[in-house]
Amino acid sequence: MSHPPRDAGRIGMGAFAIRPSAATRRTAGHANGHPKGRGTGHDTGHDGRAACRVVALTAHVAFRRDLDRLEAAASSGKGGAAHVRAGWENLKRQIRLHHDLQERVLWPRVRRAADRADVRAVLARTRAEHARVGEAVGEVDAAMRDGAGLPGAVRDLRRALESHLRHEEMTVIPLAEAVLEPADWRDAAADDGGPGGAEAALFVPWAVDGIAPVARSRFLTALPGPLRERNRMVWEPRYRKLRLWSI
Repeated sequence: MSHPPRDAGRIGMGAFAIRPSAATRRTAGHANGHPKGRGTGHDTGHDGRAACRVVALTAHVAFRRDLDRLEAAASSGKGGAAHVRAGWENLKRQIRLHHDLQERVLWPRVRRAADRADVRAVLARTRAEHARVGEAVGEVDAAMRDGAGLPGAVRDLRRALESHLRHEEMTVIPLAEAVLEPADWRDAAADDGGPGGAEAALFVPWAVDGIAPVARSRFLTALPGPLRERNRMVWEPRYRKLRLWSI
């Protein structure tokens, strides 16, 4: 079985936010009337917010794409194939990273910025969704291990994850954008410490695997130039050799 690379650069908040590129800063600067990203300190907060949205939504597309691949493999009786299992292990890893960084880095800042009953209710629902997705992941693991019931377990995971992603897209991300200040976004984008630190060498090529050219460009433009170049020269070629999900 192929294994993901161990050497990985870091992207602040991994699957949820990154430190914006110069191009993103210039775009935000012009939008706020400050050419080349100069002007008030508010600009960099807006780039952090924009970069967060781009990376989060790109990750959501990748989750759905990999669920399609898993469902196809399960339906055809090929869920036990080595590269399918490798793809599943990576999908679990990306889901776990996504949820860990939200709970560790972003949601505490949202709670501090707006400690209201409605905000607490949204975050409590999000934590419950994370738990349900985790249970569904465990059910898929068990079905793969036992060799029975995999299609049904994958359908249950899809229902749980899709409900959660839609809640994030429609409620949770807009809430964070509404209550966090520029300094909060800067701090969140810089906070990549701890065991859940983002594994950019795998996350970046995984996120753009097979996506539409416009979406790919939008995502990569949000990255700092050195990471884009490293992805082109090293990470994507190495990722393709993993042949995740191939049967």
